[in-house]
Amino acid sequence: MASTLRKITMAVLAPAMAIGATVGLASAPASAAVWSSCDQYGNTSLNGYTLYNNIWGSGAGSQCIWANSGTNWGVNANHPNTGGIKSYPNSKKVVNKSITSLGSLSSNYNVSVPSSGAYNTSYDIWDTNYKYEIMLWVNKTGAVGPLGSSQGNVTLGGHTWTVYKGTNGSNQVFSFVRTSNSTSGTVNVLPILKWIKDTKGWFGNETIGDVQFGFEITSSSGGLNFTTNNLTVSSS
Repeated sequence: MASTLRKITMAVLAPAMAIGATVGLASAPASAAVWSSCDQYGNTSLNGYTLYNNIWGSGAGSQCIWANSGTNWGVNANHPNTGGIKSYPNSKKVVNKSITSLGSLSSNYNVSVPSSGAYNTSYDIWDTNYKYEIMLWVNKTGAVGPLGSSQGNVTLGGHTWTVYKGTNGSNQVFSFVRTSNSTSGTVNVLPILKWIKDTKGWFGNETIGDVQFGFEITSSSGGLNFTTNNLTVSSS
């Protein structure tokens, strides 16, 4: 299910809740990392990217994030096998350009993800007013699904997606779910934004703020590792 504004940068300002007593139970990687945190909203900035542990959902277990750089990071997460999204650990790049002023917006990704659990690996793209959320799911496992109703399939940005349109009560959500799972590739994001704006007319010339990439985890019982081997987001 697509998520709400808990993934925006303001989330790091939220006070620690009862879950804070359990997040330390997960473990960072055996090899030394430049940065790691088991805090609920642990965050840091590296190489122009901002990393968030971002454990936000009810009934969450433990999770620790580590990073060698802003583009190479991962988490060990141990969330119970229950419904509802527990966390969205992610790396964020700020764009702050309107769609029509963008000459390009693209990203390369390479991840290692578990074969069990329930999660999706996704981009989460926001306008600066957090009115619109564009999710790009590059892979998914287990009982997870996007918000809204299917709008059919479309081939854009180098991939074929099933498109879903809905609302979570706070903002409009447009989810593009890749028709087959992928752990590495390049996404040309700008044609997707232009398709929403020009072909469908679902929004106007929005200013794109955050481009986030991470793992939306519903369950990872027993402790599972999610690794972003490499991620780059570039715009002009």
